[in-house]
Amino acid sequence: MTREEVIEYCLELPNTYEDYPWADDDFSVTIKHTNNNKWFALIMKVKGKIYLNVKTNPDYSDILRNTYDYIIPGYHMNKEHWNTVIIDKNVDVGIVKELIEQSYELTKK
Repeated sequence: MTREEVIEYCLELPNTYEDYPWADDDFSVTIKHTNNNKWFALIMKVKGKIYLNVKTNPDYSDILRNTYDYIIPGYHMNKEHWNTVIIDKNVDVGIVKELIEQSYELTKK
C-alpha cells in the first residue's frame, strides 16, 4: 500500500477531507470528518518510513500489536487508544482498511 492509496481509501468514506496542518510539511496529512473536524487518520514520515496513526478499540490493540510486526503503539499518541501502522509492501491491505474504518467510526462523535 502506498501513501496515496491510504489517502484515497480514507477519502472514500463519507464526509471526509484531507488537511495539511503543518505549513512546513507537505507530506504529513490528517484525514478528518467534515461534521466535527476530528481526525481519524494521520499519515507522516518517520525515520524514512510511512506511519499511519489510527484510533482503535483498546481491547483490540494488544492483539494487533502481537499479531502484526508492522503495528506498533501509536507514535506520539495515547498508546491505549491509538496504533501506528507502518505502511509498506508487506502490510495486509484488508487489515489497514479495517483499522481505518474502525478509527473513522470511533471518531465520528
